[in-house]
Amino acid sequence: MSIWARRQILKSAALLGGAGALLRGTKASAQDHSHMDMGSMTMAPKPAPAKPAPMATRMKAAAPVTPPRPPRLVPGTDRPATITLNSGTLNGGTLPFVMKDGVKEFHLTAHEFEQEFAPGFKVKVWGYNGSTPGPTIEAVEGDRVRILVTNRLPEATSIHWHGILLPSGMDGVAGLSAPPIPPGETWAYEFTLRQHGTQMYHPHYDEMVQMAVGMMGMFVIHPKDAAIGPVDRDYTMMLHAWAIHPGTSRPDPAVMLEHDTWTINGRVFPAVEHLVVKTGERVRLRIGNVSMHEHPMHIHGHHMWVTGTDGGMIPEGARWPETTIQVPVGTTRTVEFVADNPGDWAFHCHKGHHAMNTMGHDIPNFLGVDQRDVARDMAKQLPGYMPMGEGGMGDMGAMAGMMPGPANTPPMMTGTGPYGALDMGGMVTVIKVRDEVAADYRDPGWYKAPKGTMAWKVG
Repeated sequence: MSIWARRQILKSAALLGGAGALLRGTKASAQDHSHMDMGSMTMAPKPAPAKPAPMATRMKAAAPVTPPRPPRLVPGTDRPATITLNSGTLNGGTLPFVMKDGVKEFHLTAHEFEQEFAPGFKVKVWGYNGSTPGPTIEAVEGDRVRILVTNRLPEATSIHWHGILLPSGMDGVAGLSAPPIPPGETWAYEFTLRQHGTQMYHPHYDEMVQMAVGMMGMFVIHPKDAAIGPVDRDYTMMLHAWAIHPGTSRPDPAVMLEHDTWTINGRVFPAVEHLVVKTGERVRLRIGNVSMHEHPMHIHGHHMWVTGTDGGMIPEGARWPETTIQVPVGTTRTVEFVADNPGDWAFHCHKGHHAMNTMGHDIPNFLGVDQRDVARDMAKQLPGYMPMGEGGMGDMGAMAGMMPGPANTPPMMTGTGPYGALDMGGMVTVIKVRDEVAADYRDPGWYKAPKGTMAWKVG
């Protein structure tokens, strides 16, 4: 039996694993949980492993996820440059370039590496220049750009410049536009940017595998006319779905829809960087999606206007307000809002299972099930058996640190706010709006609600 088939069976049986043990007359503690530990939610705990420390504990001990993001301009303009969340660099994750005979020359290297989606949660990915998504390419309408692509992968690749108007031979569809780039070679794509807007780049060779393991990036083209669409803060985020089976570290590209890990710029909550903005500022969010799922991204505390797609900017008279913007597969959506409501506001995918981490999928439904009788019987075989789930799973976040899952697997729900567990994961971040911010927009900490503006207990 394959590991995957065994895991699927365990998924169905894990929460009833103790009952299965009773039927077989065996101790459930003797079962193999090496690939699936959902039983830890309802079964007696296994003998406590000596190492490693629970994932949630390590996450709590992690450094703040939001570094300073001082204002920065697009070179040669007075427009604010875009900020790529979780880029790990103060320049916002933008790919540097050199000028050669009037051409902006960029260089991407495709290769395999390890990236931490959250502290302690390491994933073997393919990407560009040590990052998935790759660094954001940022240029100005009218620029002539040359992008060198070096292939350090074990197979050929190509890059498609998604949504960019260019000559057919530069479109990056291997076998149609041009030959693929063999391993070890460097090829050049060169074209003039005839548009402005939010575009993407990704392979068009073995894309099922190469995009499933992380190869993608954003391509932001600023308008030549500085008067078009000015904003104060400009953020870029790429959404993605992964199949990283519990206890493993390499994404499974054979999974088409049953993904279990949901990232914003290659991080899961609570490791996703927060957005710090000043009250009254106009904020732009550029959101890209080349995953296998659409993502309805929802903002709290504000209304946002849809101002652009990967087909270009939407005329002002045709824009519409939303609190949830659908980001379909293979598109970008650009939204803007005025940060006129101080506080800490969630920004997240509104598909519930996209706002949690691994292990929350395809599990038995115990909601409303009285487990007291079976719990008594189970406890005879499994001392310490703890039934859960009949009243919901809201306590999973608070208990994450008490019940370690398989190695290299984040808790299903985790994160801690100023008032306790957040019970979230995956595709979630926080927008922090403050009347006063530091000059470098460093993380201001949690919001302190003014007296009389927070919900209170009445009974």
